[in-house]
Amino acid sequence: MLILFFTPEEAQMGAVQKVFYFHVAAAWAGMLSFVVAAVGGVLYLIKREMRWDWLSLASVEVGIVFGLVAILSGMIWAHPIWNTWWVWEPRLTTTAIMELIYLAYFILRSALTTPEAKARLGAVFAIVSVITVPLTFFSIRLYRTIHPVVFTSETNTAFTMSPRMWTAFIASLVAFTVLLAALLWNRTRLAALQAQNAQEGN
Repeated sequence: MLILFFTPEEAQMGAVQKVFYFHVAAAWAGMLSFVVAAVGGVLYLIKREMRWDWLSLASVEVGIVFGLVAILSGMIWAHPIWNTWWVWEPRLTTTAIMELIYLAYFILRSALTTPEAKARLGAVFAIVSVITVPLTFFSIRLYRTIHPVVFTSETNTAFTMSPRMWTAFIASLVAFTVLLAALLWNRTRLAALQAQNAQEGN
């Protein structure tokens, strides 16, 4: 409601610019989730406690979902602005690669049988794969791109945000961060209950 009725329309993009609030917030939540997955991987390798593997696994699952939301919302924005659904520019390309790498996380885990082996491989994979997060984030600053940049001094790839736009932008980031925390908490708790039921069944 805040985004639909509180924020003004951007002068050049019009109403489609409102997708920006969902797009950036989803991308932020997805990248943050992958960082949490790496942290969970490190903690598992140090402490060998399965709860950290559950957190890492949940983070990859949730991160992929948020990443897909970011990609789809970006495509909705791109079609009227760029006159195409997809452009192989640096940000879109690195985001797609990041998603594919984390999808491979589940393929590798499924190839193993014991929870401990899955946890070890998952931890290492999550730690190594987190390099895709800064590469994706900084891609629009490292390479020439047509992708809009919010925080930049370059005017050719940025758009001006009014105070009400900034308010909605910050609110969307906070809302998606809270949603991320809630999803991780519940997914990790579900994994703990599943492990407990499996142990009781044996």
